[in-house]
Amino acid sequence: MKKSVVLPDGEKLAYLTMGDPAGRPVVLVHGYTDSARDWVPLIPYLSPRLRLIVVDIRGHGRSGKPECCYTRLDFAYDIKLLLDALHIGRADIVGHSLGSFIAQTFAEFWPERTGRVALISSSGGRRAGAAPPKLDYVAAIRALKEPIDPDSKFMIEWWSSPTAVDADFIRRQRQDAAAIPLRVWLAVLDQGLLEDLDYGALQRTLPRLKAPTLLIWGSADPIMDEESRATLREALPQAQVRIFQGLGHNPFWEQPAQCAAVINEFLTAARPGRANSS
Repeated sequence: MKKSVVLPDGEKLAYLTMGDPAGRPVVLVHGYTDSARDWVPLIPYLSPRLRLIVVDIRGHGRSGKPECCYTRLDFAYDIKLLLDALHIGRADIVGHSLGSFIAQTFAEFWPERTGRVALISSSGGRRAGAAPPKLDYVAAIRALKEPIDPDSKFMIEWWSSPTAVDADFIRRQRQDAAAIPLRVWLAVLDQGLLEDLDYGALQRTLPRLKAPTLLIWGSADPIMDEESRATLREALPQAQVRIFQGLGHNPFWEQPAQCAAVINEFLTAARPGRANSS
């Protein structure tokens, strides 16, 4: 079902469209080392009235895998160019983890192209001196060797959740990620993601996010812990917040129907009279 388009910046972006072709456009942006498959558990529960544009971000899935560049602005600009190619003037955007940083950045730099924003497992960065998150994934990623073993201890832990998720779905996620060149894993980490998790980098641009925003977390997320969550809530005090108790970094895999209900209500609610009200 995937299509691909070569963008004006030369990047090939793979995507698929689902739902109502005449519905309000909603872009789904997956996280680090995932792909459009990220959204498979959630999509059946999203409103059929929505026009879904589900992307493979650069370096992932069937999209191009250049040596450079992998900052959140590079990713967000790809989304803008994809919407141009699809002749979509304005869209809602839903992002997970790294995809949430991309969604945030898109809304900050192209507010006129942004409707509503839903950020899943996101962060406003970690303050200086804060304790590190429970999962030290950076050291484990730097220790990876090619070919990446999808069934290694790290890969199994990387896709683990506090509650059960379909085993076949997770197995295919690991296989997809293992097929991403290690140089891309490292480029995303070094060119953008580590800086994104720094408090100052995200906080400098967050005041530009004026679109109505929904924040979703799992309370047991080992990556975006309470310290990481608090800095985003403080930066976006008018955002709607939903925390799913006992769920992890991928709450929409663990409880897709419940997460979709929250997202559907947010995206399909009557439009507010002014930006950032809810």
